[in-house]
Amino acid sequence: MSEAGVSLVDIGIIVVATGAIWIGSGWLEDASEELSTYYGLPLVVQGAIVTAVGSSFPELASVVFAAILTGSIELGVGAIVGSAIFNILVIPALSGIAKDDQIEANRTLVYKEAQFYMLAVSVLVITFALAVIYYPDNTAGAPELAGFVTRPLALIPIGLYGLYIFIQMQDTGDYEADTDGIEDIEVRKEWGFLAAGLVVILIAVERLVHSVDLIGAALGVPEFIMGVTIIAAATSLPDALVSIRAAQDDRGVASIANVLGSNTFDLLVAIPVGVLIVGSASINFAMAVPMFAVLTLATIHLFTVLRTDLSLTQPESYSLLLAYVVFVAWVVLESAGVITGILPAG
Repeated sequence: MSEAGVSLVDIGIIVVATGAIWIGSGWLEDASEELSTYYGLPLVVQGAIVTAVGSSFPELASVVFAAILTGSIELGVGAIVGSAIFNILVIPALSGIAKDDQIEANRTLVYKEAQFYMLAVSVLVITFALAVIYYPDNTAGAPELAGFVTRPLALIPIGLYGLYIFIQMQDTGDYEADTDGIEDIEVRKEWGFLAAGLVVILIAVERLVHSVDLIGAALGVPEFIMGVTIIAAATSLPDALVSIRAAQDDRGVASIANVLGSNTFDLLVAIPVGVLIVGSASINFAMAVPMFAVLTLATIHLFTVLRTDLSLTQPESYSLLLAYVVFVAWVVLESAGVITGILPAG
C-alpha cells in the first residue's frame, strides 16, 4: 500500500475513532453523574472531580497508549497541553456562542478554581525543569534542553492533585445528600454503561494514537505537535459537549468548572501516569515551554473576559475562538517551516 493510501486509511480511522470517543464519553459521563447522585456525592465533587475525570478519560488513555505504543510520552504530553489550550479557549467560546445570552460566572470560579489551575500549570513546568536539571538526556541526537521525568518526579503533580481533592472535600464537609429520586436510578445498568464507555474509549484512543503516530512519521511532523493539534482536538470533544449542554441549561458556572477540573486532572494526573508506566520519559523542555506559555496566555485571556462583569458575552466568546485559530495557524506554519522563531526544530 502506498504512503498516500496509508494516510487516507489513517485519516478515516481518526474520524471514526473521534466519533467513538464521543459516544463512549457520553455513556461514561452520564453514568458517572447518575452514580454520583445515587451515592450522594456533593455537586462540587461531581463537577470538579467525577465529571472532570470522566470527560478527561480520553486524554488519560492517549498518554497511556502513547507510552505503550511508542515508548515515549511526548505524543501524550502534546495531547494534554493541546487539549488544555482547546478546553480553555474553544469550549467556553462554543458554550457562549451556543447560548442566546451571556454566561454568568462567580467569584469562586474566577479566583479559587483559577488560582489552583494556574498552580497546576506551574507545578508541571517546575517538574519538567527539575528533569532537565537533575536528569538531563545526554543520549545521541537528544535536544539540548531535554531531561528524563522519573517516577519520583511524577509523584509531585500527583501529590498536588491529592491536595486538590482534599480541598474540595473539606469545602463540602457539612453537605447532606438529597435522596429524592435516587430510587429511580438503575445502579447495575449505570455501572454497565460506565464500563462500556471505558472499553469504547480505550479501543478508540488506541487506534487514534496509532494512526496519528503513523501520519506524523510520514509527514515528518514531531510527535509533540501531532499531539497538540490532532489528538488534542479529538479527545476534547466530550468536554465541549458537556460544557455546551451545561451552558444551554443555564449552568454556566458548571460548564466552565468542568473545563478547569478537566485541565487540572489532565496536567496533574494524566501526564504523570504515563511516566509511571514507562518508568522515565524524556521531555523536550524547549518544545514544551512555549506551549505552556500559550496555555498561560490563554488562561489569562479567559479569566480576563470572565472577570469583566463576572460574565462571558458572545463577542468575548468569539475573541476566545479567534485566539485558538491563531494558535493552530501558528503551530501549522512553524511545523511547515513557513515561519520560525519560537518552536525548536525537530
